Amino acid sequence: MDHKTLLKKLKLAIQLMELHDENSFKIRSYQSALTSLERGDQDIMDLSTEELSKIPGVGKSILEAISQLKEQETFTALQDLLEKTPEGILEILQIKGLGPKKVKVIWEELGVTSTHELMEACQSGKVAKLKGFGEKTQDTIIQNLEFKASNQGKWLYADIEETIEKFTSELERIYPSALIAIVGDFARKMEIISEGEFLIGLDSLFGGKEKLKSLETVVWDMSQSGPFSWKGTLTELNLKMTIHFTTKKDFLWKKLSLIAAPSHLAELVDEKENISEKLAKRNYNSEEEFFQVNELQFIPAEMREGLGEVALAKANAIPELLEERDLKGILHNHSTYSDGKHSLRQMAEHCKALGFEYLGISDHSRTAFYAGGLEIEKVLKQHAEIDALNKEMAPFRIFKGIESDILADGKLDYPDDILAKFDFVVASIHSILNMEIKKATHRLITAIENPYTTILGHPTGRLLLRRAGYPINHKAIIDACAANDVVIEINANPWRLDLDWRWIHYAMEQNVKLSINPDAHEMDGYDDMKYGVLIGRKGGLTKAMTLNTLSVDEIANYFEKRKKQKIT
Repeated sequence: MDHKTLLKKLKLAIQLMELHDENSFKIRSYQSALTSLERGDQDIMDLSTEELSKIPGVGKSILEAISQLKEQETFTALQDLLEKTPEGILEILQIKGLGPKKVKVIWEELGVTSTHELMEACQSGKVAKLKGFGEKTQDTIIQNLEFKASNQGKWLYADIEETIEKFTSELERIYPSALIAIVGDFARKMEIISEGEFLIGLDSLFGGKEKLKSLETVVWDMSQSGPFSWKGTLTELNLKMTIHFTTKKDFLWKKLSLIAAPSHLAELVDEKENISEKLAKRNYNSEEEFFQVNELQFIPAEMREGLGEVALAKANAIPELLEERDLKGILHNHSTYSDGKHSLRQMAEHCKALGFEYLGISDHSRTAFYAGGLEIEKVLKQHAEIDALNKEMAPFRIFKGIESDILADGKLDYPDDILAKFDFVVASIHSILNMEIKKATHRLITAIENPYTTILGHPTGRLLLRRAGYPINHKAIIDACAANDVVIEINANPWRLDLDWRWIHYAMEQNVKLSINPDAHEMDGYDDMKYGVLIGRKGGLTKAMTLNTLSVDEIANYFEKRKKQKIT
């Protein structure tokens, strides 16, 4: 049990209370306590009962629940609720757009207790006939069920990174003299991973494979395995695993072949041969030598996707890619002024301690009332605190930003005189995510054309494996940013990684700068910056085209100059 898991258990209890029509006062008291705990600065697991009792909203019943969770990983009230809830209902509660009240109606009136039954009820039109639903809601449920089904067995890169590293160590333990490499999608830093792939180079292909059976973490499927590969499932994550075998002699060319996407292997190097055929010649002793022999600039592993990188390599046009050390500051972050976990001072001090020169704070704007969005008085109060902190922490600097909600018509949600007070404005969509592509694109372009918009935040609003992004015409959006001198965010949160890396090259071609932002709601959120860098590199992002590689003085001048040019 850890801090986040404990909060998830309390949240589940609240959902089940609503599902079973528990006392509304009890539900509100749990919700109040949960809100206070989520906004607290300390790890719940480290707090004593006395310390917890001083947190607003945390009464006797919540204290008892937390105590039981720490000891037993559950608590009595939650267990009672789970016992009278079919297991399939818990899965339905995870479907986007279905809150406990709607799930209760579906369960009681249609007898639906699984996602499979829910899909059948939707396809037969029964859900649309329920009071408070309709065709539109039914279609949305179908889309969300299909999206969920298509992502079964898939994981975010960030969520399995530690597991893959641990598994690599296990392979090295049982094969101490072998050559071992991570290959496949993980080696290319893909944002979503559906299979873990490894290559083991042995002295001989005869014998040695049986050692894999000593790994208790994998269930091997021998019916799908053979002399050159074993297939199985990593039980901890239900992740498919493939272990490829080769000889040490053939290890290098097999590694290069298995890291690359099939479309990369099919790209022509000259008029006669593609990458795959060149690899088969085995006339090289290292990765670097392979590219040299074939008169190609070295192509980083993450770019081997078959999206024109071979042509760039032939022209010696692959740029020097962005490195984490190039970043000088962190933009787009939240504090306790809105829905962040840590105070402005804490966020700033931690940012400075990490070695950065500046922090861009951009709490939610007033339309995002559900996230504690800032009314104008609160904006002015935050600005006064920033001024005081900047005097104290110089030369480190906090830039005054806001994540301004893009309204349905594309307008931002503050009057111009307030927008003018910010150093920068991140314009983002958080509501009405189901617009058709023409309207959604027009909405974004309207926001981009606002002279106060500095950065377009998470352009599609996607949540990987959870929610598809709203449809937009990426080319039109990027062109609009180019025309209006607006930076596009690469949101580094592993659930977002938005702008999609496949559009980074086009953005750079149009001279649109990118900004790698963690969208951090707590100090640990800064750690996500590395995932933004990884995804930026996949798209060929350079230091020169990344906004927050500018020094504190350079970016201060950038913000000031842009405001003077755009707002006159």
